[in-house]
This record gives sequence, structure tokens and C-alpha cells, in this order.
Amino acid sequence: MKVVILCGGLGTRLREETEFRPKPMVEVGGRPILWHIMKTYAHHGFQDFVLCLGYRGNTIKEYFLNYEAMNSDFSICLGQKSKIHYHGSHDEQGYRVTLAETGINSMTGGRIRRIQRYIEDDIFLLTYGDGLSDLNIASVVEFHKSHGKIATVTSVSPVSRFGKLDLGPGDRVRKFSEKPISEGWINAGYFVLGRRVFDYLGGDDCVFEHEPLERLASDGQLMAYRHDGFFYAMDTYREYQHLNDLWNTQAAPWKVWDDAPPVLPRPQSMNN
Repeated sequence: MKVVILCGGLGTRLREETEFRPKPMVEVGGRPILWHIMKTYAHHGFQDFVLCLGYRGNTIKEYFLNYEAMNSDFSICLGQKSKIHYHGSHDEQGYRVTLAETGINSMTGGRIRRIQRYIEDDIFLLTYGDGLSDLNIASVVEFHKSHGKIATVTSVSPVSRFGKLDLGPGDRVRKFSEKPISEGWINAGYFVLGRRVFDYLGGDDCVFEHEPLERLASDGQLMAYRHDGFFYAMDTYREYQHLNDLWNTQAAPWKVWDDAPPVLPRPQSMNN
């Protein structure tokens, strides 16, 4: 079963980190956030990935082309008969990664439509390249299979960015809650989709979160899997710092795998 990850956006609200690299390559704990997302899926048994590239997609290609050398000891024989021998193995052995160019200016629905040829199964998984969660992805897949609809979206209750005040008579603050859980549910970006979803997609300007999801909902083909655990999207520099703080203090809820110790970040400036 394929895992499709949207990696082509500009990441304009995180310009401090995305001016020279795509947002999925922004590091959390010394590893691209894309690596963390893939580790989560692999932990639940999903290791066949399709990455939808756009803005600075070559950076992602170079990362995977050099992955063996950068994550293994190796011996190299120089000269015309150049040969490399890798020693040992890393924990990502067996990952299959398809890197698909989906256009610099394509919107999310257009990117998904462009990778249709790589989807062989009746079901595939979809997420964004900037959100981390401790979601049990295998459970979402089972939920999707149980209802038989075209699409499943994982939903979470949002955390308010601001402290909430409960005001009483005379403007007295009766209760203060710092960043409380808000009412309602939002799209957490971890989808399970049937192949029929491609019938709902338009051209490169198609925004998956607009007409396709709206039509799926009106057709009774969209179900929600409620997740009460951790979810956090890295959309701003403050959120980037928060995720790194969680990782560096070994308090990262999304680290559901246990095959490697935390990797601490390399010192870096805000502008690289």
C-alpha cells in the first residue's frame, strides 16, 4: 500500500527555514521532518512511499540519492573502476521511495492526480510533509476498510494559540486556561483514500481541501477517524522551535519507533 506525501509547497510562513530548502527538509532533531513522518508510517508497516515534489524538489532527490553514504560507514575504491562497499545497515533498510515531479505551481489536488500512475492498490495513504502525530495509522486503515466509503480523514480537536479567559461580573477573570483544547474537529492531514478519489480531482489548480473534499462529504463518501492523541503541524518558526524542543528533551510524542536514539540537531543559523 502506497504512502503519498505532499512535499511541493512553498512554506512561505516558515521562510526563515524554507528560503533555500522545501519545508519537508526542515530539520527536527537533526533530521528532516519528512524523515520523522516516514518513520511513523514505517513503524505501522507502511514502507512504500511516493513523494510529490515541487518547490526545490531536487533537494529531496539529493537527500535520498545520498542516503546510504550519509547514514552508513563505507569503503570506496577510487579510479576508473570505482566501487563502494557499505558496512552494516541503517534502520531504514527496505524503504521504497518514488520521487515524482508534480509541478512547481500545482495545488494539492493537482499533485495527487499527477501520481495516479504509481497507485496500484485499491487503497492508498496520504499526508502532508509537515505534520507529526502519534496516530495509530494501522487502526485508521482498518477503520477505513470497515465503512467502505471512498475517503477517511483523521480529525483532531485543535489547541488554541492563545490563553482562554472566563470573565465574570465586573470583568473579573474567573478562570484562565493557557492554550486550551478548542471545541470542534479539524483536518489532521492523515488520509486513507480509495482509488475512486481520482474521479474527484481536477487539473493542476485543483485544491484537494476545497471542491474534492466538499464533494466527497456531500456525496456521503467522507468519514472521519477521531484521534485524541498528539498532532502538531510545523507551519511557523515558533512551531519549528517547539518540535525541536520536544525532541531535544526526549519528550517527542510522535516518536513511536524505538530503533534508534534521538538525534540532536547540528548548530545552525536562522537563515540556512
